[in-house]
Order: sequence, then C-alpha cells, then structure tokens
Amino acid sequence: MTGAGTRVETAVGLLMPGLRATLERIWAVPEPARIYPEFLVLTHQIIRASVPLMQTARSRCGELVREDGDPVAAALIPYWERHIEEETGHDTWVCEDLAALGHDPARAWRGVPPAAVAGLCGEQYFWIHRLHPVCLLGYQAVLEGSPPRPDVAAVLSARTGHPRGAFRTLARHAAADVGHGAELRALLDALPLGERLVTAVSSSALHTVRSVMRVFEGLVDAYGLRKGVL
Repeated sequence: MTGAGTRVETAVGLLMPGLRATLERIWAVPEPARIYPEFLVLTHQIIRASVPLMQTARSRCGELVREDGDPVAAALIPYWERHIEEETGHDTWVCEDLAALGHDPARAWRGVPPAAVAGLCGEQYFWIHRLHPVCLLGYQAVLEGSPPRPDVAAVLSARTGHPRGAFRTLARHAAADVGHGAELRALLDALPLGERLVTAVSSSALHTVRSVMRVFEGLVDAYGLRKGVL
C-alpha cells in the first residue's frame, strides 16, 4: 500500500504547476521592483501565522492525548516542539528585507491582512480543532515542501534591481527548507493514520495550494496583470 506521505505529496503535485505559474507571474509584472515590497508584506502575514498555528496544534495534541491517549497526537508533540523552535523568528527576516529596501520594517505589522490570507491561515484552525491537528502537516507540506531555488536572491535581484541583501528571506528558506518535504513524507508514513486522517491531511494540503494561489493572484491583479494575460 502506498504510504500516507506519498499520497499527500502526489495530491499536492497535481496542483503545484498552477501555484508555480502564479508565483512566476508576480515577477512578470511591468514593474517588479514596485511589487516586491508588497510581496514581502504578504509573506510576513503568512509567516507570522506559522508558529501560532503550530502552538495551537501542539496544545490540541496534548488535549487529545489526555482525553483518550491518541497515538497520532502523541507522536506529533515532539515534532511540533522541535519545529516551533526552528521556525521562531523567521518573520523578522522579512522585516530585515523591508529595511534593506529602505522601508520601515514596522510596515509589515500595520496593514490589515487580506481575506485571502485570513482564509489560508484560518482554515487550519478549523482543521486542528474540528478534525485533528495532523491536518496542519498538509499546510506545511505545501509551504515548506517546495523551497525556492538556490539562486533565487541573485535572479530576483537582477529582475528587480533591488540589492541581494533584500532577498534574505527567500535565500534563507531556499537553504533551510531543503529536506523538509522528505521529512514530512517520512513523518506521515510513520504515523498510525487511518484512511480518514490521510484524506483529511490531503484535503488540508489541497486547500492550502488553492488558498496560496488566491493570496498571490490578488497581488498580481492589483498590479494590472490578470489571469490569462501571460
């Protein structure tokens, strides 16, 4: 039987070409230098939600273990604790990139996140509380499973004219997220998941792909390049 990790990875892979195309359109706008600060603000809004989501998942796992000795929740607790520590502070990288552009880094905190960002992150709270915290692995499989290419800072610096030092968030994730896809696949394969939870993780992952696409399609639309133009 195909492992849960491979099944989730296969499901996500069906939609990833569409997500990659959406992200590529960001840098095809007429003035990519202008769109980049807005890209950073959106990225900050997503990244700063990651640790609170994992903390919520960790807390819910503890409840499930205390309530009925849930073996999946018990196996996830050490993973969340380790990953929370690994991901803490990544939102400050985005603020540093904004500062490198000459922008006030506090700007990342001032704006109201669009509904698409609230939907992307908010739906995970539903999965965590109303189904099972393992669903968050589907979200992470999308956001961490396909890291940027290693030369992303050089490529986008050339495309936008911004200094390479303003692309440290992408460059750091290109390095830090290598292997995360394989790690998540192995974790999912090792967990005692039944068909219901495998389906739930896959659903969470697919919703995440579509939600990320909506977030960045909104950014592209705001800069005058609508779907189908390229």
